[in-house]
Amino acid sequence: MGKLSSKLRSVGDGIGFWCPGCDGLHVMRTKGVVHPVWQWDGNVDAPTLSPSLLVTYQDLSGEGQDERCHSFVKAGQIEFLSDCTHALAGQTVSMPDWPYAEGEYGGV
Repeated sequence: MGKLSSKLRSVGDGIGFWCPGCDGLHVMRTKGVVHPVWQWDGNVDAPTLSPSLLVTYQDLSGEGQDERCHSFVKAGQIEFLSDCTHALAGQTVSMPDWPYAEGEYGGV
């Protein structure tokens, strides 16, 4: 993982950003032959990526409901769709800066 900007990290064949709704890393593949591949405008400070990103993961609390994060990233804004299971569902927020000091998370 490498630093692209205060907001983005290079991760394999893609880019990653910190999701404030999930409080975790989301990665979108932006090159390569393995699908899906997202389109990225190349802007490292206020990126636009398409199409939407759907992340699902197992609920670790033991309550039995899987978690879902569904969003669009447009000009550095994360538009969380209403089908998200976290508190930011239906809201649009600015993409946050990477929350860790260099070397603390994934070596970056």
